Amino acid sequence: MGGPVVLGIESSCDETGAGIVRNGKLLAHVVASSMDEHARFGGVVPEIAARAHLQSFTPVVRQALDQAGLRLGQIDAVAVTTGPGLSGALQVGLAGAKSLAYAAGVPLYGVHHLAGHVAADTLEHGPLPTPCVVLIVSGGHTSLLLVRDLVREPILHLGDTLDDAAGECFDKVARILGLPYPGGPAVDRAARDGDPRAVHFPRPLTRGGDDPYAFSFSGLKTAAARWVEKHRLQGIDVPVADGAAALQEAVADVLSRKALAACKAYDVTTLIVVGGVAANSRVRALTEQRCAAAGVELRVPPMTLCTDNGAMIAAVGDLLVRSDAEPAPLDVSTDPSAPLKYASLTPLPAQLARAA
Repeated sequence: MGGPVVLGIESSCDETGAGIVRNGKLLAHVVASSMDEHARFGGVVPEIAARAHLQSFTPVVRQALDQAGLRLGQIDAVAVTTGPGLSGALQVGLAGAKSLAYAAGVPLYGVHHLAGHVAADTLEHGPLPTPCVVLIVSGGHTSLLLVRDLVREPILHLGDTLDDAAGECFDKVARILGLPYPGGPAVDRAARDGDPRAVHFPRPLTRGGDDPYAFSFSGLKTAAARWVEKHRLQGIDVPVADGAAALQEAVADVLSRKALAACKAYDVTTLIVVGGVAANSRVRALTEQRCAAAGVELRVPPMTLCTDNGAMIAAVGDLLVRSDAEPAPLDVSTDPSAPLKYASLTPLPAQLARAA
């Protein structure tokens, strides 16, 4: 199979990822995580993450090239996450990607991390339907997007989190419940033995309003904390499994309800759910159930592509190369708080014309 070969690099948080994509097909996918090093701190420590990226970068890239049966000289382009993310972590990835692009004599493309999550689905299910609604749910982001052409047109934000993201809520409540970090998988495991109806936690921002697709999980986190505190003040053992199941149900209810409402409002028949929280079993199950009832196709990447990885960045780079996008300038830098408007750091001429 011909076509340009794109190497993607991801280092925005605690995973060092390298992926290789050609014509929308995944050739290699390697991730090294420093999560265990952060677990004893109950969250990601930026300095530890940056050091881990330094240690993992070269081995991960070498393994990806070996997995694809390629040499660096056979790479046609390098794509790298330039934001958002942890400043030091991003800088490690960008410096490494620049070195690889320079050594191979190929163009470099700066990619928005969240656009990578959207593109991850294409590696499993093919091109994105036009248009589609995308729900991004991760440790730091919860957003509802209307996506037409991911690399040619601006991405429309229907709603974003106003405070805590869904994954952040899981992490914080897991700590309160005495569950290990990361909280999302821990809550999912504990919930298997619990009754989601045992506790009724609030469903924030589900009663309409001026911003019907906005998310807020800070109040849910507080409600869970008060529920735990009440048990402890009364000297009663906290029913952790019930609390985890009820929390998970509340998050899944809010996410799926708003996503389906957006599909209906914009007459969209495909919903794509991506990001680390897309691996949550209840989020997947309830969203699938509601999509089936509404006649909406649900697309969710495999769990290995839901969390941060280089394959998703390579997928965006592959789309950019095939769309004749301009490479990033040599002095490209990171933007830890980059807003998601375009998939690439350097918008295509067509995007600039529409923006004008």
